[in-house]
Amino acid sequence: MAHTLRYHHLVRKEDLPKLDKTTKTRMGKAIETRLMEAPEEYGELLRKTLKGYWKLRVRDYRVVFVVEGKEIMVLGIRYRRDIYEVMAEGRTDK
Repeated sequence: MAHTLRYHHLVRKEDLPKLDKTTKTRMGKAIETRLMEAPEEYGELLRKTLKGYWKLRVRDYRVVFVVEGKEIMVLGIRYRRDIYEVMAEGRTDK
């Protein structure tokens, strides 16, 4: 059973515009085929200050998300070096 998907408002405003077309396409396919179908299987739990969040690796990019029942909230999509700093700053408001 597929999950429903929501995006944090800053993902659409700040994260997605920075991605090139190829990366956007890859990201869309990964989210549709892996994240929405089985987030716990393909994702990996984060630790320390980001405990409770999950990440999905898509080449050199990371999708950070939270699973709430059958709903997935995407909190960030950034390059692997940048995402954890952005998330640690507190992108938790929905």
